[in-house]
Amino acid sequence: MLGVSDQAEYYVRKANDALALRWELAVDQAIYSLLKFPLQGSLCTFPTLETPDIRSVSIPQFPKHLLFYRFLETENTLTIVHVAHGARDLESTIASILSE
Repeated sequence: MLGVSDQAEYYVRKANDALALRWELAVDQAIYSLLKFPLQGSLCTFPTLETPDIRSVSIPQFPKHLLFYRFLETENTLTIVHVAHGARDLESTIASILSE
C-alpha cells in the first residue's frame, strides 16, 4: 500500500520500532473499519480535480494522516488508493495516482 511502509520506515529512523508498529496497526485498524462500514469516509473534493468516487478517513491515533480509498457499491469492492499526511499537496498527489 502506498505510503504505509515508507511512513513506518520514517518512524523507525526518527523515533523507534514501537512507533512504527503502532502506525502499521493503526492503518490496519482503519482498513478493518472500512471493511465493516465502507461509506464512513468523507467524499473528497478538490478545487480542480474531480474525484466523485474517492473517500478519505483519518488514521486512528494519527489524525493528520489520511487514507484515501474507493468503494464501488455495485461490485462491493474496496480499493485503497493512498495514505498521506494531510499537510502534503493532496490534490496533486491524488491527481498523479489517478493518471497512472
